[in-house]
Amino acid sequence: MKPEVYSDSELTKNKLPIVAVVAFNQITPFHLSVPCVVFGDKKPHLPTFDLRVCSVEKGPLTTTAGFSLNLDYGIEAIQQADIVIVPSWRNPGERPEEELLDALQQAHARGAQIVGLCLGAYVLAEAGLLDGLSATTHWAYAQDFARRYPQIELNAEVLYIDLGQLITSAGTTAGIDCCLHMLRAQYGAESANSIARLLVMPPHRQGGQAQFIDLPLPATPSDSRLAELIDWVRANLQQPHDLDSLAEKALMSRRTFTRHFKAMTGTTVTQWLLNERLAFCQRLLESTDQSIEQIAELAGFGSPVSLRQQFRKAFGVSPKAWRQTFKGD
Repeated sequence: MKPEVYSDSELTKNKLPIVAVVAFNQITPFHLSVPCVVFGDKKPHLPTFDLRVCSVEKGPLTTTAGFSLNLDYGIEAIQQADIVIVPSWRNPGERPEEELLDALQQAHARGAQIVGLCLGAYVLAEAGLLDGLSATTHWAYAQDFARRYPQIELNAEVLYIDLGQLITSAGTTAGIDCCLHMLRAQYGAESANSIARLLVMPPHRQGGQAQFIDLPLPATPSDSRLAELIDWVRANLQQPHDLDSLAEKALMSRRTFTRHFKAMTGTTVTQWLLNERLAFCQRLLESTDQSIEQIAELAGFGSPVSLRQQFRKAFGVSPKAWRQTFKGD
């Protein structure tokens, strides 16, 4: 999906964006921590949010880890939020409280962004927010989700889907990817990359990347060579690369290289190269004054025309508009 480029005009100048994270009984601490670590921790020189963990359920909340949560906010946090995040759900077969569903519907109606991470997509589906739209969720629940919500176009192959006001993600660490994507879309690549570095994780994974990868870590000498090759290509994007040249450099046959590359990255060589070049262009547009011609050369697009075509196709805006959004030029 094309990421949405948000305008700061939606927020008053002196008001921090309110991010409401919905907690519930038997929540998994990791799922709750995902939006909190991206939007809650105060980090110097990085965007700041008014994070409010809330619940429609009364009293201390239980967790799957055996400890309880005492929250300062109830349903009023959802009613006031600019962004509402449902980080998961305890049981796909259980319909959430009508009070929660009503609050999500009202927040959506007034223009708040609603996000369902992992099984949180079920909550958005129960609220009717995803009817007639596309969504994703944890791959292990794909068949159940598709069966229960035939009116929703499920794509269980991707990490997250951004429809602008509605966002859904796959499970576990894909939730972090989704939250970093949200940060990147509004505040630029450097902000998202800074938090990613603090979390010691890759700075950006495109939403269309496969959520289930057979070989996430190098397991053989050939996979180690491939990991080194990927790092080398990232440092040399200005050079021409194709499947044959990279297979030769990895000392593999074309067929073997294709199979190992797809298993490690979850995508094809061509798509991975395009994603890396586009991400590099984003960083240069946001953080430098390089011309479009120079950026096209540095990113290996060959010509400004090719860069503009691919950039608009991926993000729905021109490189110039992207730069203006984040630099105010």
